[in-house]
Amino acid sequence: MKVRLFFLVVLFSTVLFITQTKGQGSNLPLDIQGHRGCRGLLPENTIPAFIEAVKLGVTTLELDVVISQDRQVVVSHEPFLSHIICHTAEGQPIAEEEEKEHNLYQMPYQEIARCDCGSSPHPKFPEQENFPAHKPLLSDVIDTVEQLIAAQNLAPVLYNIETKSNPKGDNIFHPAPDKFTDLLLSVIQEKGIESRVVIQSFDVRTLQQVRKKQPSLPLALLVENTNSLEENLATLGFTPKIYSPNFRVVDQSLLDLAQQKGMKVIPWTVNDPKDIQQMIDLQVDGIISDYPDRVIKITGQ
Repeated sequence: MKVRLFFLVVLFSTVLFITQTKGQGSNLPLDIQGHRGCRGLLPENTIPAFIEAVKLGVTTLELDVVISQDRQVVVSHEPFLSHIICHTAEGQPIAEEEEKEHNLYQMPYQEIARCDCGSSPHPKFPEQENFPAHKPLLSDVIDTVEQLIAAQNLAPVLYNIETKSNPKGDNIFHPAPDKFTDLLLSVIQEKGIESRVVIQSFDVRTLQQVRKKQPSLPLALLVENTNSLEENLATLGFTPKIYSPNFRVVDQSLLDLAQQKGMKVIPWTVNDPKDIQQMIDLQVDGIISDYPDRVIKITGQ
């Protein structure tokens, strides 16, 4: 009788394990990252978008940071006011050919905060709800999210923070990597979230700087080129914790190679339900999506 009971327990445990891990790789749960909060649903990189993403149940908030004239760390995808989503502090629309003249690195945060970047409908996201919203400080995003988590007794979230920089923009649209990372790390340390932060970038220089200054922080190499994994790692100069390519280049061979090197694979930006399911079937470690609600619905997490 005891042998039979032991066999049933082992069988049940095995079935449960297979059910839980199906489509989610070796690390549970699947890391569901809300891209710019939940860009498909609410204005990108705004506090309402981050609040909604947390309430939906994401495990990670993905966001971008730039630097203002007064050296504040601002949450924004572009280092300027995008003509697609922003108006000037005076409420005027911005022409595409003039948007880079509205350089955030040449604007004090007080002026940036007066610019509405939430009211204009985004042509790529018809489901997005629009309302006046501004680009927040990273510190304010963290404070708001941490207060929400504490007040509603929610699970802590991770922060996947992308440095928006490139060599051509140094000292024009942003400080050089050394100064940029100093400002970013200062906010992270001040808010005490080091254990829940990933720094990601297409710019290998910022990842190299963070590794030098804070070697314990996990790093993610963002990739949009068609180079091989080995070529991209050679450019970076070390093996990061996370390899984060465009989802269209993710296949089994890439996953196998990354796994052999001890890296997680978290592709971006996966929005179509068919593509989300394909990534799950490949057993990626996480998914960055403008529609985290779709990922949550498909995975049942």
